[in-house]
Amino acid sequence: IFPSLAKAQASVANEVYQELGQPSIFLFCPTEYCSSLCSPSPSQSCYLLTIGQELLPGIGVIWTGPKVVSQELSATLLEEVEGVLRRRPVIWDNLYANDYDCRRVFLGPYTGRAPGLMPRLCGLLLNPNCELQANFIPIHTLGSWFRSELRSCAHPDDAGMETAAALRDSQDPQQGSYSPQEALELALHDWVAEIQQQVLELGR
Repeated sequence: IFPSLAKAQASVANEVYQELGQPSIFLFCPTEYCSSLCSPSPSQSCYLLTIGQELLPGIGVIWTGPKVVSQELSATLLEEVEGVLRRRPVIWDNLYANDYDCRRVFLGPYTGRAPGLMPRLCGLLLNPNCELQANFIPIHTLGSWFRSELRSCAHPDDAGMETAAALRDSQDPQQGSYSPQEALELALHDWVAEIQQQVLELGR
């Protein structure tokens, strides 16, 4: 029925999206969801070009970056992806994911994401460690990165202006550009306090 996999996927996704009443958040994960899966590159991928053309504009498209687990994300790559998909991508960030090797646990700060990425994103999802408690530092430092990005946005949209202003006026200890080391130290401080609180509660 369909001349290509991309046309088939876009048709099914569009039909489901419309059947659900075009919800405000509806995400589509393409078969080529990172640069290493594209042939020969994201901007020259026939598959992604078709997805960008056929998929209804209200549908978000998930992207993991250069690789399935990307150590770095750059604005240049996101601009390329936005061009071919005709929309800003939703980053599906596997930086901390360990479901592919549960012998490893990732406890470091959120890092490797260039400053100024937010204007190039439609959203960001963080895929965590499988161990719940091990995600305190990843999620805490992601919050620090996000606040830093909001403060540095040169042209926040109307919806984000109040939030950005509130953050500028707040007594946030992390002023200025994002520092993974400072974010880590702040997260460790808060994690120790959280652990101590849990110990006190168990003691009762």
